[in-house]
Amino acid sequence: MLIPIPNIWLISGASVGFYVLLKAYPFFHREFNSTLRSLPGLSSWNVFTGNIKQLILTDQTKSHTECIKAYGPTFKFKAILGETWLFSADVKAINHILKKDTVTWEKPIAMAYNLMRLLGPGRSSLAGNIHHLIYKVRRLNPAFASGEVKRFMPLFLDKAVKLKDIWSSQIQQNDDQPTRIDMLSWLSRATLDVIGEAGFGYEFNSLTEDPGNLNELHEAFKVLFEVGNSASLLQNLRGLIPFLRLLRLERDADIETASETMRRIGKQLLSERELAFDPHNEKAGARQNDILSLLVRANASGEADQRIPAEQILAQIPTFMAAGHETTSTATTWALFELAKDSHMQQRLREELLNVATQSPTVDELNALTYLDAVIRETMRLHSPVPMTIRLATEDDVLPLQTPVVDKFGKLHHEIRILKGQGVLIPFDAVNRLSSIWGDDAERFNPDRWNSPPEAAMSVPGIWGNLMTFSAGPRACIGFRFSLIECDETLLFTLVRAFEFNLAVPPEDIGKMSEIVMRPVLKTDPVNSNQLPLLVRPVIL
Repeated sequence: MLIPIPNIWLISGASVGFYVLLKAYPFFHREFNSTLRSLPGLSSWNVFTGNIKQLILTDQTKSHTECIKAYGPTFKFKAILGETWLFSADVKAINHILKKDTVTWEKPIAMAYNLMRLLGPGRSSLAGNIHHLIYKVRRLNPAFASGEVKRFMPLFLDKAVKLKDIWSSQIQQNDDQPTRIDMLSWLSRATLDVIGEAGFGYEFNSLTEDPGNLNELHEAFKVLFEVGNSASLLQNLRGLIPFLRLLRLERDADIETASETMRRIGKQLLSERELAFDPHNEKAGARQNDILSLLVRANASGEADQRIPAEQILAQIPTFMAAGHETTSTATTWALFELAKDSHMQQRLREELLNVATQSPTVDELNALTYLDAVIRETMRLHSPVPMTIRLATEDDVLPLQTPVVDKFGKLHHEIRILKGQGVLIPFDAVNRLSSIWGDDAERFNPDRWNSPPEAAMSVPGIWGNLMTFSAGPRACIGFRFSLIECDETLLFTLVRAFEFNLAVPPEDIGKMSEIVMRPVLKTDPVNSNQLPLLVRPVIL
């Protein structure tokens, strides 16, 4: 018996309606039962984007600090599709979440989707059992231990000196006059060369004065991490709303080409390492000690249940390159920016560095430079390369609070109940700037604060320096020692000894925008916004 056409449409419509209601039920259940609704915070009539523009697609350092001043360290906001989420810079709540990361909490689909488009399914975007497996294998890898990082010092110094020589040449061509140089571009080249050789035995040869002769992988990274003066709302929405992925954005083709370049070269590097490690292959060459080689070796020599497929090791290459390149170059750029704003501070650091008798110091000699250490710590405090992260609850949980919250009914909350599926935005940069921890001058760059750090900073759960810069828990940055020695110590040591730095534009012309890392942008140059120009001249002794 045939069903009449109108009845078919009716049944189809009812089926679709039932499916939509089934999918929407968890959302409405969370919203109706959520204790977050009674908390102070942001609201929005925009059902699709909520407060995302205000909290994420902007200068996060500025917006997060302003919101904390208005609502306190913990408040509610509207996420995509109008769901109520929590923003918390409360160190007790953050410690609770990050300790249980990958178990009770996970990265949301939107973050995973956008990261995977840029980097592939690497460490930054993996979750669940795969993440645990990779982390276990990496625990077998000694490459990031403090003692092992020291062996990369000659490489760090070599790249720093090459950068110094290039800048010296540019200044000489300008008759030794102060020369405008983009810190971000050149430091990015130097750190890319470092992570290429130390991490993967790959030579980018980025430190060349010929911009038309850059390595194809360098150009791929340049495309992937370029940000403008405003972030793309649609790009972020595509992570949560799958049908929007059918829409093409202006950068999509370039990102896909760059990602394919990274994958092709990464596959080649991995094949070479596996061949070098294979004891049964007559063509096996000398084993290398770069990070990729150690990872392949650790994977092959581990127990069967600890091994991961070659495809997953391949996925780590872009992630490690990004972590060892973008974060370090950005941090050093911000350090030079702060020094350029204060000539007395810059000269004080230079005098300490010039007291070192050699141009090729050891790690121990660098570690003994107390003011250099203070400048690095203060840079990492005020300019966290990765400004924030988001976690979703995989089950109901209760967040303890160090600073209680008063809801709209006047009730004091020492803890907050989070329902499965609800999200929490964790602002690393804002925690590093909390006046309740760092004092009334928390917004000021002051290296001397590290002579006697505030006792309240001891409660910050970060893995380094009582800061959230490198995160905490199982997803914390395992390469932080590499980063600190590579860029902040070695590069600053070499460059500040050789050059004087001054601002090339007013400080208010420099803004911040995030595409994985918090990059400087030049507000008056929207076409080529990713830059931080300084006037550089040689030090006259």
